[in-house]
Amino acid sequence: MASIASTQKGQRGSRVKLGGSILALVLLENGRQIRGRMSQLSANGGLVSLEQPLDEGIRVTVVFHLGITSVRCRALMLFPMWATKGCLQPSASSNCLSTAASALIENSKR
Repeated sequence: MASIASTQKGQRGSRVKLGGSILALVLLENGRQIRGRMSQLSANGGLVSLEQPLDEGIRVTVVFHLGITSVRCRALMLFPMWATKGCLQPSASSNCLSTAASALIENSKR
């Protein structure tokens, strides 16, 4: 049993807990824009706090700033973990969340 748990931990990507300190703009396909706060970021996705949850499976574009860099990537919304938070999963063709998470992790080590 212990070997299974350690294998699962080894597969889990690095993540950064932001505590809502990064503002994010969620752009829907219909042109609507929703403001939120990025709570967590990892190579596999992230957690963004929204006033109203979005439906699962909606394709969105997420825009946020890290230092002097703007990050813009496509993602799918997953089922919200809480009533006011939504989960992001990056598109298969996009690795921008991975790059952004790596940059944050490197900055935090300094």
